[in-house]
Amino acid sequence: MAEERIVHCVKLGKDLPGIAKPPVPGELGQMIYEKVSKEAFKNFMDYFKIIVNEYRIDLTSPESDKIFIDQMKEYFFGKGGEMPEQFSPGK
Repeated sequence: MAEERIVHCVKLGKDLPGIAKPPVPGELGQMIYEKVSKEAFKNFMDYFKIIVNEYRIDLTSPESDKIFIDQMKEYFFGKGGEMPEQFSPGK
């Protein structure tokens, strides 16, 4: 079995196992691959599910790809992911 690749996670600020492959093609995908841990990426995916549900994003729409990319940039390399104002964990 291959040894886990360790990255210094930009989101969580510590050395953790990295994701297996770039999540999207291009420079952003490579940057996430090199600087984001599995744990932080899982947290992002949980966050993005909330965004999709709260804003009722149609994932078959070409615009959803842009939203996904923009959210990844902001979550990992911007201010971080902010929950929608109307979001309530108890929903």
